[in-house]
Amino acid sequence: MRRILLCVLAVAAFMTASAAGDPEISTSDAVATVTQGRIAGYTDNGVNIYKGIPYAKAERFKAPVKADPWPGVRSCRQYGPTAPQAERQGWQNDEIAFAFNWDDGYAGEDCLRANVWTPAKSADGHKRPVMVWLHGGGFAAGSGQELPGYDGANLARKGDVVVVTLNHRLNVLGFLDLSEFGPEYAESGNAGLLDLVAALEWVRDNAEAFGGDPHNVTIFGQSGGGGKVSVLCATPAAKGLFHKAIVQSGSTLSTMTAEMSRRIGRETARRLGVENDISKIADVPYKELLAAGTAAIAAVRTQAEAEGGTGGAFIFGWAPTVEGKVLPCQPFAEGAPEQSRDIPMMIGTTRCEFSPTTYVPMLRDADMNVARGFIGNRYGQDNADSIIAAYGKAYPGYQPRDLIDFDATFRPNAVRQGDIKAGQGGAPVYMYLFNWESPVLGGILRSTHCMEIPFVFDNAGVHASMTGGGAEARALADRMSDAWLAFARTGNPNTPSLPEWPAYTAAGRATMFFDNECQVRYGHDRELLDVVAGIASPRSF
Repeated sequence: MRRILLCVLAVAAFMTASAAGDPEISTSDAVATVTQGRIAGYTDNGVNIYKGIPYAKAERFKAPVKADPWPGVRSCRQYGPTAPQAERQGWQNDEIAFAFNWDDGYAGEDCLRANVWTPAKSADGHKRPVMVWLHGGGFAAGSGQELPGYDGANLARKGDVVVVTLNHRLNVLGFLDLSEFGPEYAESGNAGLLDLVAALEWVRDNAEAFGGDPHNVTIFGQSGGGGKVSVLCATPAAKGLFHKAIVQSGSTLSTMTAEMSRRIGRETARRLGVENDISKIADVPYKELLAAGTAAIAAVRTQAEAEGGTGGAFIFGWAPTVEGKVLPCQPFAEGAPEQSRDIPMMIGTTRCEFSPTTYVPMLRDADMNVARGFIGNRYGQDNADSIIAAYGKAYPGYQPRDLIDFDATFRPNAVRQGDIKAGQGGAPVYMYLFNWESPVLGGILRSTHCMEIPFVFDNAGVHASMTGGGAEARALADRMSDAWLAFARTGNPNTPSLPEWPAYTAAGRATMFFDNECQVRYGHDRELLDVVAGIASPRSF
């Protein structure tokens, strides 16, 4: 009797919540037809949602091919497998785990899956912009579902756009270069990159099934996802598959050289004992494969540094390889790729990125002496005064901890990429800096790496453990998502809710500051970046 009463109360509560306007879920209205067959998703407050759709399939170390068709209607209501990867270390820090609130899902090598959010009830003939999100985690970790901020429902609903997130092969499965072991492995070093191309081909072929426009596709990504956007701009097979590009905290000018990539492949095979019969590598358990590959990267890096350098790669190890075919040249190191001359770009970073004070409690209340010592230890005591003076000009009214959290990695690469793209004289580029600081956990997160993501997706409330979910966060998310939607629609991020945002040039360096009060500043940190660039090699903290 008690169980029956509880069920009755639960039903009554559900009916009351629905009447009050809470989310209404339907599983009967969302059916679409894609190239492989029919799929069933679900509808949430006017947005049709499909998850875990196979966009391709692949054997280990081989290029992807089209996914198999299926009979009947395939249920696509849950996220599919994520790419196998190392265990996430962030769970060991309770504060960070709370703020990021990761969803690591379940891993499987059959991980080529796409997720779609669309306001379309069916293939209604309306041509909506398509926004394809490429997740972070370098080229070694992450997934299309890992953060609450990745949820595409609010962006799709607000902007009348189709949002796509996806999974692809990572780390040793996506970027182990075995090309020296035979032609069947010729593309193994770029398998994960070819997965992205296959995903964009699937989007081109199926956008209309979700009410999207295959001729108006924007790729956008953060951190490693920004690196993926950068590399795709120089990948011939991706030409014509996207029309606008947004790089968030991940400007990648150069990536792995064939020499280094192949050395890692040889060392991995040697450690596994399969160098004389490489076919056996297909049967090596994933954890053994990853361990051997990780050890090989460390060994080759040590050797390369002893020999004079690692080729200038921003990410050394698991990353795309410049091998002359899949990736003929470095993405932006030698100039902007000609194939993406007509692709408008938006490029930016957060002010603090990987802020030491977020992760090291003893630094959070640092005074000027501690901050000066930190700068001196990282850049050399002789350089401390010039960096502090230049920082003060760039950011008047700074606090001592701001010097500790100064980003000298992502911002310089973003500016350099912007200079190169603008100098090409093709489509415009727009630069931003995310300056807003989260109040969560007493403000320790600041404007840390990943902080802008929930704002871009209009998910300040969805990811309140990172943003706080307050009125200021929601207002900024409204303005930022407006800009991203405008850019996806037209290639220009200007909206009525922001000050006029000029295109970026190397001379003017117009940069939109996103904060409670948004403003455009011109070349604010030119002197600071020049000072840092003149220092041979800053020490890691």
